[in-house]
Amino acid sequence: MDILFLCIIIFLFLLAVFDLTVGVSNDAVNFLSSAIGSKAGSFKRVMIVASIGVFIGAAMSNGMMDIARHGIFRPEHFSFYDLICIFMAVMVTDIILLDIFNTLGMPTSTTVSMVFELLGATFVVALIKMADGIDLGFNELMNTEKALSVIIGIFLSVAIAFVFGTVVQFLSRMIFSFNYRSRLKWKIGLFGGLCTTAIIYFLLLKGAKGMNFMTPEVKAWIDGNTAMILLGCFAASTLVMQGLHALKVNVLKIVVMMGTFALAMAFAGNDLVNFIGVPLTGLASYGSYMAGGGGNAESFMMDSLNSPADTPVYFLIGAGVIMVVALSTSRKARNVTKTQIGLGSQQSGDEMFGSSGIARRLVRWTLSIISWTARHTPLRVRHWLNSRFNTDETIMDQGAAFDLIRGSVNLVLAGALIAFGTSLKLPLSTTFVTFMVAMGTSLADRAWSRESAVFRITGVISVIGGWLLTAGAAFIGAGLIVAAMHFGGHWVMIALAVLTVLLIIRSNRRFRKGKSDGQEGDALFQAILSTDDKSQIWSMLMLYITGRQQTFIAFARDSYHDITGGFATDNTRILGKTESALMRQKDILKSIRRKETLCFRQVPRATAIEKSAWFHLANNCCMSILYNLRRINEVSKEHVDNNFHPLPKRHAEELELIRTRVETLFNDTLEMMELRQSDTIPMIRRHCDQTKDYISAVYHRLLVQLREGDPATMAVLYVYLNMLQETQEMVSSLRKFLRAYAKLLDSDFSSLPLAETPAPALNK
Repeated sequence: MDILFLCIIIFLFLLAVFDLTVGVSNDAVNFLSSAIGSKAGSFKRVMIVASIGVFIGAAMSNGMMDIARHGIFRPEHFSFYDLICIFMAVMVTDIILLDIFNTLGMPTSTTVSMVFELLGATFVVALIKMADGIDLGFNELMNTEKALSVIIGIFLSVAIAFVFGTVVQFLSRMIFSFNYRSRLKWKIGLFGGLCTTAIIYFLLLKGAKGMNFMTPEVKAWIDGNTAMILLGCFAASTLVMQGLHALKVNVLKIVVMMGTFALAMAFAGNDLVNFIGVPLTGLASYGSYMAGGGGNAESFMMDSLNSPADTPVYFLIGAGVIMVVALSTSRKARNVTKTQIGLGSQQSGDEMFGSSGIARRLVRWTLSIISWTARHTPLRVRHWLNSRFNTDETIMDQGAAFDLIRGSVNLVLAGALIAFGTSLKLPLSTTFVTFMVAMGTSLADRAWSRESAVFRITGVISVIGGWLLTAGAAFIGAGLIVAAMHFGGHWVMIALAVLTVLLIIRSNRRFRKGKSDGQEGDALFQAILSTDDKSQIWSMLMLYITGRQQTFIAFARDSYHDITGGFATDNTRILGKTESALMRQKDILKSIRRKETLCFRQVPRATAIEKSAWFHLANNCCMSILYNLRRINEVSKEHVDNNFHPLPKRHAEELELIRTRVETLFNDTLEMMELRQSDTIPMIRRHCDQTKDYISAVYHRLLVQLREGDPATMAVLYVYLNMLQETQEMVSSLRKFLRAYAKLLDSDFSSLPLAETPAPALNK
């Protein structure tokens, strides 16, 4: 058994390496988003600064390891076997949760995962021990006071970070306004000095003072001279910042880079326990067990874990190296900032989340409160506040989501809050703190306009909901797994280890496939929103619209091919896959329509008035085609799923001819859009009319057959009848789309009547 325990400890460290690699990539948003969002430096420069901070923070994080040793359970009442089961369950659950949440695309928090996995596993083991007759209660088995303070600290940090972010950003904006460059002459030195002093105080005096390598003499000197250190730091840094400003150096970019370093250092110091705390505690437990002579693991109690953690420095340095390598080589770290930057962007853009009833109600209540406050505020005060928050004067670099003032506040404030929590040895969630600080500062900056607030509030609620779901899943999952290990023994441990390895391989393959299949970003969309050249916007927008509509027309063609083929051959698998694809396409079309509408607002007013009706008509036609496909697929799938009579051969051949005609229309449309040949549109529309006439003739022949046909085939012929009706409607929508597209292309389209030529009517 001793060999098995050694293998488990080695396996825990292998999982820790994977956790470090994936965790730092996922959590890079915490310290990268503000610097990238404000364009304080190149991506490479930001990564270098962050990597240095991560390495130093990891090397100084030993004080947090006590959370995994005795922060949740009381080790003197647990045997070595109990703790091995707990540690194994925590790491396996962590990998499983990471795989599930990555699959669902939902946010997660490594701190919440670790704490609630430890809590859930310990809770179940305590229940088992109490059921076996041990004369101890939960208060003796679990460190309930410490666990409660950790949980309260994690979730209380959400409200604290949001409130502080809102208040500090509001005050900063009142001082600097959005046109901050005209107000930097003397204020920038004080602002830079204050930010630098805050970083030094919280990271060095509060953070580093709690680390184990600090001698009692140094700690005592710091305590006795704190005021003098802070005063000297503030005076020196203020003079330096003012001098740099006089030399035409952008002090705000320096502050943002310092904040990035500080936040990366605070992240590593606080979050390293989430990745290696459990394996290190397992190693310490194994060392104590072997020092005691081994033997019966179920009777060897782990009193030794009550002593403070004394992690060898090479473990910390090794973890820091792994984190730096993962941060600098991971492609995922380049994309993790999207959600936080998007929800805090000063400009309207593609909103990643829809709207919800709670968000709409909150916005309505907030608007009522703002309206009441405005009515009871003196006019002069309102004018002054509006002058300080005039977003038309915003100064931002090209492509930035917000300015350097907000970027500085985000980083300095989040770093200060995390470092303060670390000094209290509370594992605050860096994700919680940085995200909520960013949301608070964006709210204070009026970035949540009436047209975007409901979407961004929905996004915040979704992210917080993901955290709560993480807590519940971690608690229950770790509890179930530790129970299986406790009763199943080493065979269950081996099986779960194999499962974990398979999940890691599967997760990595899925990520690579997703990267190869996914889009690298909508650069054209961002270019349209950010360009200042109004004369180029319409041509860029038409290029964007054409690309998106080509993608949809190709999708509609392929879907119609699959639906008709699946119906004719009784292939329920194809119909099921098509149903899922059509549902996804509905959300994609809504997202595209919103993005195109946002771009359309950038178009010069005269052009927008001229093109608006045709723009919306083209979008409506695409949505109508999608609904036609969904209605055809729904009825066809139900028929095939019920194993009813298949379509007779002669009707299947007839359907094949219709499918060929319809696919030809789609292909001709795609070719026209690719070559931008609007002169071919009248011909394609005539082909649409001919196809509709052909379908109508088939339809009427089918009606006659239904009156005189075999009752056994009535069900399938009714489905076929529905398919003909919806196909004709789909061709009509394509015909209207072609006319709208021609108008968008500036074609005079004089050969076509203003009114749509009515198609031969179907008896519905």
